[in-house]
Amino acid sequence: MKEDLDNVSKLQKTQLYIDMMQKVKSALEKGSDSMQCDLLEDDPDYRLIIDCNALLVDIENEIIILNNFIRDKYRLKFPELESLVHHPIDYARVVKKIGNEVDLTLVDLQGVLPSAIIMVVSITASTTSGKPLLDEDLVKTIEACDRALTLDSDKTKVLDFVQSRMSYIAPNLSAILGSAVAAKLIGTAGGLSALIEMPACNVQRLGAKRKNLAGFSTMTCQFPVGYMEQTEIFQSTPPALRMRACRLLASKSILAARVDSTGGDATGGVGSAFREEICKKIDKWQQPYPAKQARPLHVPDSETKKKRGGRRLRKMKERYAISDMRKLANRMQFGVPEESSLGDGLGEGYGMLGQAGSGKLRVSVGPNKLAAKCAKKFKERSFVSGATSGLTSSLAFTAVQGIELSNPQALANQLGSGTQSTYFCKTGTFSKIKIP
Repeated sequence: MKEDLDNVSKLQKTQLYIDMMQKVKSALEKGSDSMQCDLLEDDPDYRLIIDCNALLVDIENEIIILNNFIRDKYRLKFPELESLVHHPIDYARVVKKIGNEVDLTLVDLQGVLPSAIIMVVSITASTTSGKPLLDEDLVKTIEACDRALTLDSDKTKVLDFVQSRMSYIAPNLSAILGSAVAAKLIGTAGGLSALIEMPACNVQRLGAKRKNLAGFSTMTCQFPVGYMEQTEIFQSTPPALRMRACRLLASKSILAARVDSTGGDATGGVGSAFREEICKKIDKWQQPYPAKQARPLHVPDSETKKKRGGRRLRKMKERYAISDMRKLANRMQFGVPEESSLGDGLGEGYGMLGQAGSGKLRVSVGPNKLAAKCAKKFKERSFVSGATSGLTSSLAFTAVQGIELSNPQALANQLGSGTQSTYFCKTGTFSKIKIP
């Protein structure tokens, strides 16, 4: 089934497209670089820039539609070409150059493709399985290529117009992002006044497209980034830091757009300062962490510290002072072998203990105040206990009441004390006790 090219590509035939391109051409020829109105929204060039941004999106979509049409037609002639040349405009130029030619050595592709790609295309064309197109299909294919190239030239003109006017509409925003990206942001947001009211998190997603993952995981997908991805700063940033750079770009772009909306700096100095700050921060992020340095010790204090003195300190020193016996055990006499616990110098040495001529390993211990204090406290304690003998019991067995409680101390008082309380007393006799 043959498709009509006019049914596929309709943008160039619309009156809106024709009028817009006429305004752009006249504005480029006039070359006005100054605002014609005091209020930015009332300037006709400002409104034309907003409309041009919408037109650029339509042109890009139309180029993609024409590229699909050209590939469908030219796939019969050279099916491998679409895998070698990916850009739609380059593909249209190559198709227009080759046409139905079989021998590519007769086709001059210099200036259209790089030399390495030209060599690959020539070798692939010599072994291709494609067949020449019919005259009708070839004419439609060449016409579609011409339309795509015309749309590309119109797109270039629109971009030139937008970039030339952005220098006075948003000079600070253009200094950070570039004229093309600044114009796309303003057009997508609906104007400079609408852009400054948006939060930075929404600005960084302006122009983002939802990707169709066909059921695959989103773990390896990059966070959706809009027109910020086309800036020079974003492209020169390492992939690991691009999201931080995008957030920084969005926040600084909002500040620059607010300066432009109030006409604060028409020379773009604020935007240039923001751009330098962004570049310095990105360079700072890429620097390695400094090595951990060894910290030197503090300078010791030369002044003597105050020490506690008094009676309590002297008593504590006397309590924990080394004894005379330990002093002698730690001391050795020159030229005299010391005695040891195991003999022959083995075991624990006794030092100068026993070398005074007494033949003993101990020295006479002087009066120890701590021992005297402990002995005094020990003597003052009373270890008198009021416990009775273990053979006594408070239970008594009687013939009348059976088991009853009785006081054994009362019975002892009746028996008397001293020798009278014993059964083998010389002077005492047996006592008879009446049990009630």
